[in-house]
Amino acid sequence: MKTIRTTIGILLIIASVVFAIIPGSIFITIAGLVLLAMDYPRARGLLKWSQKRASKLSILLDAWLRNRKHSRY
Repeated sequence: MKTIRTTIGILLIIASVVFAIIPGSIFITIAGLVLLAMDYPRARGLLKWSQKRASKLSILLDAWLRNRKHSRY
């Protein structure tokens, strides 16, 4: 089972690198990290880091969009 999770996780991360220009490819990366985090502590750390970073970026994007919306009127 560990081999299957590792293989699928690596394939998902490779796919996310290939499709980096497509919006939504971050979900492929996170899915790959979730599978790898079950067996590898390093992947668990990367998953936690990416989740924190995504949360911070979404807060910044929300603030930017809110300010942009209100500055037009």
